[in-house]
Amino acid sequence: MSRPLVQSAGSTFLRRPRGWEFVADGLRVLALVSVPVAAIGWGAISFAVMGLSLLGVVLPRILGLRPGFDIALCVLSVVAGWSSVLDWYTTVFGWDKIVHLLLIGALSALVAIVAADLGVLPDARSMHLATAVVVCGTIGLAIGGLWEMFEWAGHTYLDATIYVGYDDTIGDLAADTLGAVASGFVLRWCAGDRRVVDSRR
Repeated sequence: MSRPLVQSAGSTFLRRPRGWEFVADGLRVLALVSVPVAAIGWGAISFAVMGLSLLGVVLPRILGLRPGFDIALCVLSVVAGWSSVLDWYTTVFGWDKIVHLLLIGALSALVAIVAADLGVLPDARSMHLATAVVVCGTIGLAIGGLWEMFEWAGHTYLDATIYVGYDDTIGDLAADTLGAVASGFVLRWCAGDRRVVDSRR
């Protein structure tokens, strides 16, 4: 089973959408529009948050991921960004943990697929289930740790209203790990049915 070609990223990104890919592209447009809206309405930090969410909607198209996983990543990225801008993490009970569980789980699978495409990991489409669970769980814990570090840095140096705390950090990391481990069980599905355009042909 051959790996999707990393060098074909540009051609894959510019391919014409079909079927459910139109939904994913619509969400990408929404994410793009959200950046200036957040900047105008909520300031520089909100601009940075929504700008970061763009990565979560652009990368799936560059990789040619299956529409179902692509749409899930786009929805989660946009929702996570606006949840931060609108303070839902601190005002809606349990919302923070739900987003951590789902978003970090999805991102863990995404990172595993990228690592497999780069040859760092075995092909994600044929990875043994136990390996996938361990790999995704480890990636999720690493992403979660970085997330919490950035939250602390933001609270300390940029905006004191960014909520941090021991209980919150531990709870977030637990949700991150649970979501990432769960993503390991569906990694092969996430990595399958790629829409990759081979630019060498």
